[in-house]
Order: sequence, then C-alpha cells, then structure tokens
Amino acid sequence: MIRVHPSAEVSPLATIGEGTQIWHQAQVRERARIGQQCILGKGVYVDFDVVVGDRCKLQNGAMLYHGVELDGGVFVGPGAILTNDLLPRSITADGALKTDDDWQVGRIAVGYGASLGAGCVVLPDVSIGRFAMVGAGAVVTRSVPDHGLVRGNPARLAGYVCACGQPLIEDGPNRGEFRCPACQRSYQFTPEGDLA
Repeated sequence: MIRVHPSAEVSPLATIGEGTQIWHQAQVRERARIGQQCILGKGVYVDFDVVVGDRCKLQNGAMLYHGVELDGGVFVGPGAILTNDLLPRSITADGALKTDDDWQVGRIAVGYGASLGAGCVVLPDVSIGRFAMVGAGAVVTRSVPDHGLVRGNPARLAGYVCACGQPLIEDGPNRGEFRCPACQRSYQFTPEGDLA
C-alpha cells in the first residue's frame, strides 16, 4: 500500500512503488520514479525525471534535482541538496532570463546503500560509490569511491566504511587491506593516495 499525506504534492505522471510513504508537504514532480518501500520525509523535493531506487530514505527537507539517480537502499539526510548545474545563472550574459535551451544538466549517480549526511551538498557530474558515506555538511565536488568516507568542504577522502556503517580499520600485511571491528567483514581497496 502506498501512503501519501494529504498535504504532499505528487504528480499523476510520477511512478510510486508499493509500500512507499510520502509525508507532509513533500513534492514529487513529473516522471519521477520512486521505488518500493521508500520513505520521503516532510518537505522533500524530488524533481522531474529523478530516479529513486527501492528502500531509500529521504529525510526532511532533502532536495533532489533533475539529473539525480539513486540506487537502492540510499539514505539522504535532512537538508541535503543534490544539485544539477555547475554554472548557475538566472540570466544570460545579455540579461535575458535563461530557459531550458541555455542549460546543460549535470548528473549525479549514488550507488547502492550509500549514505549522505545532513546538510551535505553534492555538485553535479559526480558519482558516489556503493556503501559510501558523505559526512554531514560536506560539499562533494568529485566522485567518491565505493565504501569511501568523505567529509569537509571540499569533501576529501577520510577513510572507508563497512556495509554496516562502521568505520573500517586498516588490518593486514598489505596496504589497502581493511577490516570492520563490528561485524568482522574484510575489504581490499586500491589505495587512493594519502587519506585526509
């Protein structure tokens, strides 16, 4: 069963998956595709043609603009913004109001199980890897590897996280071998250079 709060605005041209809940004052635009068993919190904005996979959680005030695609199981924290324009302007150089013809849409792809912290900003033309974690308030300007933990402005790689969400510790005779102290999963990553 799909649950849509009476104050939410969901386009009849949007596709909403079974078991999804859309709460107060959320807006889902035309041709957006929301998967099954998702939760869209109060004031969430999902722009036209955005794709949201199954079992995603979009917390209060999150904004996903045209050009965004989330794989399944993605968490988007409150107030997070996923943008689509690297060079935003309201007007052309001649002072005319810009139209769609003046605009090149940037893309953002977020991998399975990734987590985007509260108030983070993701700039277009980046990808965020599977089970990666973006720290609260971070500004993501370049792609994040699978399981990467990034934070800061601009966001920099600060470590790696397990699928269970816990920070990994380097553990092994070779560089790039990691283990989760909580669930004991082991990982091997190609070194990305020195961590921040």
